[in-house]
Amino acid sequence: MVETDTGGGCPSLPRHEPDPSDVQPSPGMRSETPATLRRALRVHRRTLSEETQRSHALAMARRLGQEPVFLHARRIGIYWPTDGEIDPRVLLNLSQAGAKRWSLPVLCPHPQPRLWFLSYRPGEPTRPNRFGIPEPARRNRRLRLARSLDILLLPLVGFDADCNRMGMGAGYYDRTLGYLAHREHWRRPRLIGVAHECQRVDRLPVQPWDVPLDLIVTEDWVYRRRGALGRR
Repeated sequence: MVETDTGGGCPSLPRHEPDPSDVQPSPGMRSETPATLRRALRVHRRTLSEETQRSHALAMARRLGQEPVFLHARRIGIYWPTDGEIDPRVLLNLSQAGAKRWSLPVLCPHPQPRLWFLSYRPGEPTRPNRFGIPEPARRNRRLRLARSLDILLLPLVGFDADCNRMGMGAGYYDRTLGYLAHREHWRRPRLIGVAHECQRVDRLPVQPWDVPLDLIVTEDWVYRRRGALGRR
């Protein structure tokens, strides 16, 4: 059964499994430039109420928590939500969460700005990075590469039904995960975007450096990139 929100959340959508050809863009977003679209989507998600944010996060977690790729994963990278991003930390409260090892991204500026990952447990201290986003404060642990994770949950500004992702524009995730473009087999981590349904647009422009996602999970749907999880 689809979870719905009637309290000022995202616009209502057809309740059937979406086909890419059926996907409709958010109003007024079909012909905007990437920069304008990014700004509009960020404003849109920031307008969601705290109650709607919580409802969407819980519904997303229930959907993702039933996916085999999540159930079988042991090492999972998440993120600390800001700017209206959907909150993946609710996944830490699932019944199977205790058997998993969680990590948060850490900015590493040299030699090229990219992300490494540090283990994290709920309640542990954090400290803000240069963008004000909390990172694990305990740095006496081993920094790990993304490829050490089984799955990585990515924030996004916008997405389309083909599992293309629009990020904040700084390129941290694209640089961190660029090696996956050269991998035909044993692709780790699996990449799962999590978002509000109202962040979906008709079609995103794709650049050569963009890294497509395997899944995108919202409060309403699980979008799957064709053939993505059939490869190891």
